[in-house]
Amino acid sequence: MNTVIRRIRRNADLYLLFLPVLAFFIIFEYVPMYGVQIAFKDFIATKGIWGSPWVGFKHFERFFSSFYFWRIMKNTLGIGLYQLIVGFPVPILLALMINEVRSSLYRRFIQTVTYAPHFLSTVVAVGMVMMFLSPETGLVNIVIRIFGGESIPFMTEPGWFKTIYVMSGVWQQMGWSSIIYLAALAGIDPQLHEAARMDGASRLQRIWHINLPGIMPTVVILLILNVGSILGVGFEKVFLMQNSLNMSASDVISTNVYRSGILGAEFSYSAAVGLFNSVVNFILLLTVNRIARKVNETSLW
Repeated sequence: MNTVIRRIRRNADLYLLFLPVLAFFIIFEYVPMYGVQIAFKDFIATKGIWGSPWVGFKHFERFFSSFYFWRIMKNTLGIGLYQLIVGFPVPILLALMINEVRSSLYRRFIQTVTYAPHFLSTVVAVGMVMMFLSPETGLVNIVIRIFGGESIPFMTEPGWFKTIYVMSGVWQQMGWSSIIYLAALAGIDPQLHEAARMDGASRLQRIWHINLPGIMPTVVILLILNVGSILGVGFEKVFLMQNSLNMSASDVISTNVYRSGILGAEFSYSAAVGLFNSVVNFILLLTVNRIARKVNETSLW
C-alpha cells in the first residue's frame, strides 16, 4: 500500500494531467450508458426511464423484421466498406509521396493544399459538391457537355451516391489523415536509407522495404479502428446529401434513427437500433484486433 501511495505522489503531475480526460470519458461516454436500457423498454416520458415498462427485445425484433432493414444494412455496410477500401489507403500513399519530396517549400505547399479541406464544415463541403455537380451550372457537367456528352444529375441518381459520398470524404480528409503517417515516417532511422542506397536500392525499393514496414504498426492500429467503426456512417453528411430521389442508396442506420427517434418520437426503437449498431461495431473491433494480434503481433491490446 505504501509503495502505491509513493508511486502516486511521485507521478502526481501526470495523474493531474490525465484527470480531465478521465472526467470527459466518464461524463460523456459512460454516464449516458444509463439510458441504453430504454432500448428494452417502452419509454414513456412522464414515467421516466425507471418507470417505463420492460418489453425485452420487442424493438430489436421490429427493426430486424422491418421492410427497410436490408436496404439500411446494405447501404450502411456498402458505404462503410467503400470508405475503408478507397479512403484508408489514400492517406498512406499521400504520406509516402510527401515524404519523398525534397524541396521544403514545395512540401509545405502540398501539405497546405491537402490539409485545407479538413477545416471546411460539412455543410460547406456538401454545398461545394452540389455546386460542382449541378446538372446545369456544375463544372463537371459543363466539361461533360464540352466533350459531347449529356448532363448527369449526380445528386439525384442513386447509383452515384456512394461514390460521391466516399470521394468527397477522401478529398476532405486525406491530407489531415496523412499527418500520423508522416509522423511515423519521421521516426524511421535515416541510416537504414543510407545503407540501402549504398547497396544500390532504388527509391521505390526503399519505400517498399523500409518505409512501409516502418509505418506498418501504425497502419494496423488505424485499420483496426476504422474497421471497428465500419457501420458508424456519419449522419450529418448523409442527411445533407440525401433527397427523395436517392433515398434507396442513401438511407443508412443514422438517418433511420433520426427519422424514427427524433421526428417520430420513438425513442425506444431508435435506441435499440443505435445499440445494435454499436454492438456490431464492437464485435468487429474485437475480431479484427484478435486477427491482427495473431497475424502481425500488432494490436490495440
